[in-house]
Amino acid sequence: MSAASVCMSHSPLLEHVEPPADVRAAVDAAFARARAFVREFDPTLIVIFAPDHYNGFFYDLMPPFCVGYEAYAVGDYGSSQGWLDVPSELAADLAQHVLDCDIDMAISRRMEIDHGAVQPLDILFGDIAAKPTIPIFVNSVAKPFVTMRRVRLMAEAVGKYLQKLDERVLVVGSGGLSHDPPVPQWSTATEEQRRLLLDGRHPTAAARAARQQRVIDAARSFAAGQSDMLDLNPEWDERFMDLCATGRLEDTDAWTPDSMAAAAGNSAHEVRTWLAAHSALRAATNTPTMDAPAVHYRFYRAIPEFIAGFGVMVCH
Repeated sequence: MSAASVCMSHSPLLEHVEPPADVRAAVDAAFARARAFVREFDPTLIVIFAPDHYNGFFYDLMPPFCVGYEAYAVGDYGSSQGWLDVPSELAADLAQHVLDCDIDMAISRRMEIDHGAVQPLDILFGDIAAKPTIPIFVNSVAKPFVTMRRVRLMAEAVGKYLQKLDERVLVVGSGGLSHDPPVPQWSTATEEQRRLLLDGRHPTAAARAARQQRVIDAARSFAAGQSDMLDLNPEWDERFMDLCATGRLEDTDAWTPDSMAAAAGNSAHEVRTWLAAHSALRAATNTPTMDAPAVHYRFYRAIPEFIAGFGVMVCH
């Protein structure tokens, strides 16, 4: 087998707000570099670690990790809608392997995914069903959170499973970096918001549009400096990317959810997907601990219009 990884920030605002022209050009160029690499690598299997934003997973049952045996994209924020091409038997075998490694892993025979999983597939392939894809949900929004160490070990088990496959595997991590968008927190949510967090499945078109417009409006206020959302933290972002690039993944073991949120925002927990992707790649390629596969390409910009520290990293 051979393996590579692409980690990238996502933003529901990507096609709904317009940053300065030079920023848009830089982001488009970063996506183009990642696409060119993926085209040349020509993967036969995608494994994507992704969060959810209360579109598929809710507080009525919130697992820390979940493998999808089938997956349907809900199409929020104009992202693609429809079924992924999930190799169900392979996904089931992977889930069993992770469980055999003493890591608790939930499974879903009808996972619903949102832009957090779909946007990288849209960007890299232009078609969410272009390649066989196994989605792995990593809770990055809803407290309580497992430790970063547990995320790393879960993904290490995934990587060890990938070793035995006769495939060219692209491991994708979708999320982060520093950002603090207006996602309700259960402790401070209104009763209406709590109903959404508990079970907001399948909203009407009008309800989804209203929810999305609130985020778009919040982004415009944030970019204009008229918001109380936590500022982006480029230093924290670059430091985390350095750990991924140099293989010092264990350095994140001691990070706590509270310290991460205080430094980089409540949604900075999405870096768990990057940690997972790099841990899986390191295990799949038998790279020694505290080392890393080579970084093929790296990009970072803090983009207030996207409410995100926006990064792309390609490793092989």
